[in-house]
Amino acid sequence: MKACIYAVAFFYLVMVKEAKYEVVKKQGKVEIRLYSKSVIARVEGEDNGFNILFSFISGNNEQKSKVRMTAPVISQSIEMTAPVFSDADSIAFVMPEGYTLETTPVPFDKLVEIVEVPERHVATIQFSGRWSGSIFNKRAKELLEELAKMKIKPKGSAFSMLYNSPFTPWFMRRNEVAVEVDFTA
Repeated sequence: MKACIYAVAFFYLVMVKEAKYEVVKKQGKVEIRLYSKSVIARVEGEDNGFNILFSFISGNNEQKSKVRMTAPVISQSIEMTAPVFSDADSIAFVMPEGYTLETTPVPFDKLVEIVEVPERHVATIQFSGRWSGSIFNKRAKELLEELAKMKIKPKGSAFSMLYNSPFTPWFMRRNEVAVEVDFTA
């Protein structure tokens, strides 16, 4: 059984590409990253948002195209004021590099929204282990306190970025809490 779990985790790590970014500042646990303009597929206000998005990238779209899975999966469950997110719960997949609004398949499911995210700075703190609401809240508070010490202002509220499949053993998981920030080098 353990061998099977490790094989699935390895497959996920090898097969899933990460959204690209550049680290522009690192201080303690905090990384400030510059993410290029990208396209996301997002579902808001649905408990089964992950399954809806997975169905979309598995070919449930007008082109019947399969889209390669990327990491992280971005989850928001508290009010956001940044332009990309709304005040509803949401989950989003980042489209692979090279996709645009014009080349991203058109979803059949009207709950899937295709959105272009402009270039932006994002502050993160990485942690391993299981994800829960209480852990997220603790890490988000830690991130915001560190940013205040660095005199960097957040834009909106914190969100989570999850990098591993649910089959990855808890101690090998990469999780991040993040927030868009006003940052000039």
